[in-house]
Amino acid sequence: MTPSRIPYARLATEQENRASRALDRLTPLRVAALMNREDRRAVLAVARVRRQIAAAVDAIVAALGGGGRLFFVGAGTSGRLGVLEAAECPPTFGTPPRLVQAIMAGGRPAVFRSREGAEDDARAAARAVGARVRHGDVVVGVSASGVTPFVRAALAAARRRGARTVLVACNPTTTRGAPADVIIAPAPGPEVLAGSTRLKAGTATKLVLNTLTTAAMARLGKVYGNRMVDLQPRSAKLRERAVRVITEIAGVRRPRARRALAESGGSVRVAIVMARCGLSARGAARVLREAGGSLREALQESSRK
Repeated sequence: MTPSRIPYARLATEQENRASRALDRLTPLRVAALMNREDRRAVLAVARVRRQIAAAVDAIVAALGGGGRLFFVGAGTSGRLGVLEAAECPPTFGTPPRLVQAIMAGGRPAVFRSREGAEDDARAAARAVGARVRHGDVVVGVSASGVTPFVRAALAAARRRGARTVLVACNPTTTRGAPADVIIAPAPGPEVLAGSTRLKAGTATKLVLNTLTTAAMARLGKVYGNRMVDLQPRSAKLRERAVRVITEIAGVRRPRARRALAESGGSVRVAIVMARCGLSARGAARVLREAGGSLREALQESSRK
């Protein structure tokens, strides 16, 4: 469907919210209360699509476990949320930058300065996907409206290349016929500021994307319990967090945890095996390789020896 034929006026995200009709006359306190009430709708909307989120997580785990990659594709606020999610994976889960990527309508400049017309460029989407996506990858299209031409074209191109596809949208009625294997469509309703999908739609989208990456990485063994064991300790705060994680999981004192972290070259996962099992960095790395990278299996195997 071309942009000129999309029934934008019918989209829930474009409708007027009756609760905020007097927005320009409310006190700051009443605006804050109103927006908080409306934001709760975003949380509830995401709860109602948890099964679809789980299906998307399964697709992502299968792709990444099989050597594929994860791409977030979007325009405007939706695209920036995808960029943010991709950017957070390396420091949080220790993933290489190429594993989780983002494709933004309008390219890198559009991340920092709005280029609204870029969302209508279906040909640019097909070119971007053709240059980067391959068979075995998974592409998550992010579109508050559900009808963004850039996102729809990207998903269609990804499917042609043999990638699995997921659509995250906040207008369930617009997702019919979308080129997506999984459709996640929370319905947070009209925005407090009509049409401003950086609000509830953005909140709902962020919740969905957070869940996709966190659940997928947990299933792939990138966390231990609820702790980051592949974080990159490159700041004072993160070094302190790394030491704390090592002390708690390995059951050692802080001096021993700090030494293990230094000797491991900054690998929290390796340092934990070193400290808990009394191994050298090389020995701990070998144990982890034999366990397929799983910290839990490595510790369990070492405890049986």
